[in-house]
Amino acid sequence: MRMRRIRNNKVMRDMVKETTLSISDLIYPLFVVEGENIKEEIKSMPNTFHFSVDMLKDEIEEISKLNIPAVILFGIPSHKDSKGSEAYKEDGIIQKAIKKIKEINKDLIVITDVCMCEYTESGHCGIIDNFGNVDNDTSIKYIAKIALSHAKAGCDIVAPSDMMDFRVGEIRKTLDENGFKNVPIMSYAAKYASNFYGPFREAADSKPKFGDRKSYQMDYHNSDEALKEVKLDLEEDSDFIIVKPAMSYLDIVRRVKENFNTNIVAYQVSGEYSMILNAVKNNLVSEEIIYETLISIKRAGAKNIITYFAKDIARKIKEGQI
Repeated sequence: MRMRRIRNNKVMRDMVKETTLSISDLIYPLFVVEGENIKEEIKSMPNTFHFSVDMLKDEIEEISKLNIPAVILFGIPSHKDSKGSEAYKEDGIIQKAIKKIKEINKDLIVITDVCMCEYTESGHCGIIDNFGNVDNDTSIKYIAKIALSHAKAGCDIVAPSDMMDFRVGEIRKTLDENGFKNVPIMSYAAKYASNFYGPFREAADSKPKFGDRKSYQMDYHNSDEALKEVKLDLEEDSDFIIVKPAMSYLDIVRRVKENFNTNIVAYQVSGEYSMILNAVKNNLVSEEIIYETLISIKRAGAKNIITYFAKDIARKIKEGQI
């Protein structure tokens, strides 16, 4: 059947639209820092801010009014050490932020990024051994400890992003043993060693002090490897699977969709965000490209999207502009 006549009419086009985006699909990232009275724009990520805990109220209320269902938290501590001890402190920055957000809106889903890169002196996602390598087996003990501290503070979902082997199983075991069987795990299962993370590393102060993360993050030449990683994390009882980055990895999203019956989340990362904003600002492309990129992620098979555009898109959806 030819579609020419249908394409000539917007109402008809909407009737046969195969892929849609709703506000309930969106997850909004927040960066929380130590201190007071801080709302500071991140230079490499326009319209994205560092917030101190006392400045979260207006932001959370705006997110709530837009009906965005979930936020994912990234914490930047004032102190770093070899074991990332600020990450699992009872009064750590993320722990305080969780409690504050739940005071403001108990129904907002709070997802916490579980990693060590923001908290370690090395900037790596795990514990460094005597030879300068990341010690996987030691690291997952600390990763599980961080996840448990977030659950105790009241988070709804923990999201390990470290890419250590067997960390999902260790987290699940630790949560279950401590009475948090109902806290889901949203695993960064297919997280690539990508060049799209530059602005985030400034925002989170998480750039490695030496070397890189290629020994534990995935090689972007590989596709089959992603399926193996996803399979392992699902076997360890992950409830959600994250593919990161999104736009250059839509083939991975599609392959995960075709091979596994699971909840797929794609992360439209900082580099994607800043590149798109820069292109719009310089009139190289229309602002509508933001919506187009999100639709491409949904079309590939993701159910949810972590994106810094969440508030802008939610506002446009509510106003009937898209």
